Amino acid sequence: MQTFKTSISRALSALGAAALLLPAAARADEARLVLPDLGSVQFLGMSGRSLLLLGLIVCALGGVFGLVVYRQLKSLPVHRSMLEVSELIYETCKTYLITQGKFILILEAFIGVIMVVYFGWLRHFDATKVIAILVFSLLGIGGSYGVAWFGIRVNTFANSRTSFAALRGKPFPTYAIPLKAGMSIGTMLISTELVMMLCILLFVPRDYAGPCFIGFAIGESLGASALRIAGGIFTKIADIGSDLMKIVFNIKEDDARNPGVIADCTGDNAGDSVGPTADGFETYGVTGVALISFILLAVSDSTVQVQLLVWIFAMRVLMIVTSVASYLVNEAIARARYREADRMNFEAPLTSLVWLTSFVSIAVTFVASYVLIPNLGGDSSLWWKLSLIITCGTLAGAVIPELVKVFTSTESAHVREVVTASREGGASLNVLAGLTAGNFSAFWMGIAIAALMGIGFAVSLQLPPGLMLAPAVFAFGLIAFGFLGMGPVTIAVDSYGPVTDNAQSVFELSVIETQPGIKQELKKDFGFDVDFERAKHYLEENDGAGNTFKATAKPVLIGTAVVGATTMIFSIIMVLTDGLKANMQFLTILHAPFLLGLITGGAVIYWFTGASIQAVSTGAYRAVEFIKANIKLDSAEKASIADSKKVVEICTQYAQRGMWNIFLTVFFITLAFACLESYFFIGYLISIAIFGLYQAIFMADAGGAWDNAKKVVEVELKAKGTPLHAASVVGDTVGDPFKDTSSVAMNPIIKFTTLFGLLAVELATELRNSTRWTLAAVFFAVALVFVWRSFYGMRIQAGVKEQRARQAQAA
Repeated sequence: MQTFKTSISRALSALGAAALLLPAAARADEARLVLPDLGSVQFLGMSGRSLLLLGLIVCALGGVFGLVVYRQLKSLPVHRSMLEVSELIYETCKTYLITQGKFILILEAFIGVIMVVYFGWLRHFDATKVIAILVFSLLGIGGSYGVAWFGIRVNTFANSRTSFAALRGKPFPTYAIPLKAGMSIGTMLISTELVMMLCILLFVPRDYAGPCFIGFAIGESLGASALRIAGGIFTKIADIGSDLMKIVFNIKEDDARNPGVIADCTGDNAGDSVGPTADGFETYGVTGVALISFILLAVSDSTVQVQLLVWIFAMRVLMIVTSVASYLVNEAIARARYREADRMNFEAPLTSLVWLTSFVSIAVTFVASYVLIPNLGGDSSLWWKLSLIITCGTLAGAVIPELVKVFTSTESAHVREVVTASREGGASLNVLAGLTAGNFSAFWMGIAIAALMGIGFAVSLQLPPGLMLAPAVFAFGLIAFGFLGMGPVTIAVDSYGPVTDNAQSVFELSVIETQPGIKQELKKDFGFDVDFERAKHYLEENDGAGNTFKATAKPVLIGTAVVGATTMIFSIIMVLTDGLKANMQFLTILHAPFLLGLITGGAVIYWFTGASIQAVSTGAYRAVEFIKANIKLDSAEKASIADSKKVVEICTQYAQRGMWNIFLTVFFITLAFACLESYFFIGYLISIAIFGLYQAIFMADAGGAWDNAKKVVEVELKAKGTPLHAASVVGDTVGDPFKDTSSVAMNPIIKFTTLFGLLAVELATELRNSTRWTLAAVFFAVALVFVWRSFYGMRIQAGVKEQRARQAQAA
């Protein structure tokens, strides 16, 4: 703890020194942050402001829908043994979230200093406006944090209800409950994010709204980064620690005697629920802010600005309506088809939901655009051109999951190849086959994204030349917007996974099979005959579908980050080139700093990958060490609560240590490169987006292939306890940090760096070159300290030495 406090003190001192060096020079371009008058343009016989107020009501109703579904889940029947387990998981999740909340507020102090310097000192905003910006950054954090908390509460209600529903001997409830939980989270998340952004748009004074949007986006990006990265580290420490016990002691999945299982269940929520929920909230917010920034910077006609802003927010509101309607229709079809069935393909109704929502969203996009912007800037064809561009993104939201399934589904040829390779080649060929699947997936995914962006670019060439600057960049922003066009459904199918994973664990941890007279009790109290073997089979099979659809959402979010970052990078270029009027010769590889920036971005992505995996490796070593020493296979039916909480403590400790090193490296290296040379920094931002895209896709899909290969061995081949199973478990433990730690955290890292870089580079442009280079050297040196700490300070051997020293001192 003392080291932690010392690190904070030193970092804040460095920031204070930097602030003292900044000159009090004001820029005369504050007007570019002022929103146009939304009431100046009519839509459907009402002002733009009135239309957005109506949208605010729709968003509130979306939140009500999420709450109603939440109440329905809570009221579902569940046996007390399963309820006790799910409530224990929730209590450990609460402890983790409270700890993370305190941690995020410390990180906010760092960003707050920069925002005060930028808006208060450099831009000469009055104190009231600066305070408003800081308040909205806290609201952004609160939004990410709040929806994350809501997500774990919903999921920990749903996990025990799903586990109990499987006892009835029908597969449909095992599918329906996790999806219902996902829709509750998805609609609440999107509704909350839109309510907050619409309140800024409608109720904050126009000259305050632009900076408040930036503050809000930075806050939610910061919250998502911390929760996503720390959650990813936590969950994989617990997962690996728990999984390796299956090999070491030849025990079953989620054995109640294993102290690591509760931590694993907590991690399923911390990494696969808290992280994606906060990440999704931030993704929708930051993409919206990027488009707002572009419109204010690149469109000169205030009437067109209003039309585009109202149109974009109207489309975002409609995504709630289309997603809920598609869910209700798809659910009715699935219920009619599978309600009485004894077997079902759990992936089939999830796939049909994604495609149905995609088609409905596309149709609504064209209709709404025709109604709202039939004539934009004097052009009556823009409504369908802009709709077509968004459609490219909406199709990507459906096509990308299909491509992911090619590499990660339990029916996938690549997953079967991993299993086949493991039969004779053991863990070695298992790992190689998974790496192959990841590499091929990155190729096809990259081609698909490039093709859809290429179509958007081709359409952008047809936009009137005087409408806006850089219409291709706007097209890419709209494609990112289209990626998110099925918002609630995208979040729902992603949230499906942690519920199915937890449901299987709850079943085992409840030890319900071994309770005396349980069959008679269930018959008396709930009115059905139980089949434990069939229930376990449904839960395991459904977990495979959850693994697949967890994997499908990851490339959508990372793709959104990269395409959306393009729009934000354009905002930085606009600042540096005075609206594309000067210094354009520096945006080329013939300008050496730009090329060097492109090279450096890749280096940082590979450092981040290593640092996050190192935190998992060391934490998992500690967890395995503790579990081996304390597992009681002969003398206990269940692991003690104290031992389980100790594993959770180990996971939290290393998650925070890893997150702290990673965040401060990203923070200071962004400041360093922004100060070093502005066009070097542009190259750097482009590079981390591109390298991050491919690294994330490769790691996510390789990990998904390993995970479901293990599921095939366990469920279909019934080969638990065999060498084939051991090989598949080893492959899965390699894939764990790939898919759920490093890859998923690329998204918030890219967006936070780009968004924070917008402020950092403007600060740097006000400095003399000598001052810039001095600060760049100082900031880079500080960053290298945390780079060093992220590996050498986190090594397993370093921890061993610390432990021996503590033991010697105690002795």
